[in-house]
Amino acid sequence: MANNNTKPGSNSENVWWRHWFMIELYKAAGVVLGILIIATILLRIITRHNSEMEVPDFSGLSLKEAQEMAIESNLRLEVTDSVFLPRIGRGLVFRQNPHTGSKVKKNRRILLTINSVMPKQVNMPSVIGYSLRQAKAELAARQLNVGRLIYVSDMATNNVLSQMYKGSYIPSGKSIESGSEIDLELGNSGGESTFVPSVIGLPFITAKDILIDNSLNIGRLNYDKSVKTYSDTLSSFVIKQIPPPTNYNSFSLGAQVDLVLSVDKEKIEEVKTK
Repeated sequence: MANNNTKPGSNSENVWWRHWFMIELYKAAGVVLGILIIATILLRIITRHNSEMEVPDFSGLSLKEAQEMAIESNLRLEVTDSVFLPRIGRGLVFRQNPHTGSKVKKNRRILLTINSVMPKQVNMPSVIGYSLRQAKAELAARQLNVGRLIYVSDMATNNVLSQMYKGSYIPSGKSIESGSEIDLELGNSGGESTFVPSVIGLPFITAKDILIDNSLNIGRLNYDKSVKTYSDTLSSFVIKQIPPPTNYNSFSLGAQVDLVLSVDKEKIEEVKTK
């Protein structure tokens, strides 16, 4: 006859963690954990986890060169816009989105803006007799820009006496490339002066407009190391100006203001907070 020494309540079958319900619960937990692990692995494969790459710099390249670089980098290119800028080559990439150095996944679409091969032509208006502000607005409406301000003696200050393109008088109605700069000969009744406004921390285009509105010319443009492309020059910010801002009229009309420009975000934020 078998000797059963097991005492009531001490049977291992009665230990709670070995109860059939707990065993089934363990199995269910194991299945859920397995599903989670498999789902995580699949998700990483589908989203190419940790396979991000830096967007190369396509600016200044022809469309063919950009396409070759994009294929090597497993990226897709799409031309979405065009501009005309006389200072860069025709048909070259001017701007891209996402920007150079951005982190993207393979097969990402990169949107390009290229410099138009055929520049848009506009008709030169007549701004003779206009005030400087009126002339600036009229040229902008025709997609033209104010170039140099040239002051000569005249009874009416800031009255446009002549309009010039590349050093020569340009008549109204003449066809000209959009984006061209028109120099203006302006009157100065004598003894007129202006103050130098602060353009520190402002985009270059905005700074130029403000200086022109105050009868000042852009002098030397100096760029720090962060400015590498022509696109950078257009999107740069002023981090220093010479002469510094003044609160009183002490500069002759047409005086030059030199600018130091950057696209370094840290430098820009630093000068903005001063």
